[in-house]
Amino acid sequence: MRIVPPVVFLLFAAQAAPLFAQPSNTSCATAQDLCAQQPVAGNNTGATGIPGFCPNTNAVLWYSFTTNSVGGVVEVALSNINCLNSPGVGDMMNVVVLAGDGSCLPGSFSGVSPCNGTDSLPFTVTTTALAPNTTYWILVSGSLAGGATSPAQCGFTVEVSGPGANIVGVDFSAGPDQTIGQGEVTQLNATGGTTYQWSPTVGLSGNTIPDPFAQPNETTTYTVTTVLNGCEYSDQVTVEVIRRVMPPTAITPNGDGKNDTWAIAGIIDYPYCEVHIYDRWGQPVFRSTGYRDPWDGTNNGRTLPIGTYYYVIELNQVEGKSPPYTGFVSIIR
Repeated sequence: MRIVPPVVFLLFAAQAAPLFAQPSNTSCATAQDLCAQQPVAGNNTGATGIPGFCPNTNAVLWYSFTTNSVGGVVEVALSNINCLNSPGVGDMMNVVVLAGDGSCLPGSFSGVSPCNGTDSLPFTVTTTALAPNTTYWILVSGSLAGGATSPAQCGFTVEVSGPGANIVGVDFSAGPDQTIGQGEVTQLNATGGTTYQWSPTVGLSGNTIPDPFAQPNETTTYTVTTVLNGCEYSDQVTVEVIRRVMPPTAITPNGDGKNDTWAIAGIIDYPYCEVHIYDRWGQPVFRSTGYRDPWDGTNNGRTLPIGTYYYVIELNQVEGKSPPYTGFVSIIR
């Protein structure tokens, strides 16, 4: 007879141990907080206790969440349900949402959603309209129905969302998207946070304040993050950088009706603009305020020679001064 060494025996014994320890959130007092629109993985294997709120259930896990400042209907979704497939073990999960006074006494709870369950398929429980800034509890439990001797023991993902739960866009916001011209500055305006952390930091006057000035060189989406009720939330704002006017790089003033004048796209929106054009020696050859009559390649009626000319365009916006547009335009004949 072969004798198994004690060390091997101990190894076999260790392999026979349960795969999951009893979850910590098996009572109201140890309920796990959920953050709005942030899925959390759970597993009720090893959990115990029959709460009495949903019939024929056991292996209960407790969760809690706090409504936003508006309140309203909340949705609790259970997905990615993966139950132990074993004889005598149920495979139906149940969810119920409860109101309470925080004492965790059984008689202090009342249902604000029906008991709902499904056989390993994703499902959503919808509450009645909930009060704002209030803590509620969620019970996730396994079913004993169908002749099972043990409740459903399953892995799953739980998530709260809906008008009464969502924080981003309700209590916390990065502010509206903005559009600026190249070289211009705008001010961001995040609201509702306790602290603020912006990223990326490129073009920002600060990254830990709610209202930094932003001057990105190109269209940039900024993310701001805060912590509310122990939950981390992020929102985004996009600063679109545009070229407000589009000066052509050349004109061909030969009288054929095509590109005979320097028509600047978008400049009509700036009635107080100033346009200056200089020759290669820096002498002014054209100046206009408002740019009602596009430059035709002349200087006081005199035809200018072919070549490259330098321009400076000041938009002189009502809302504030922006950097000038500068560049070169060529006369081609």
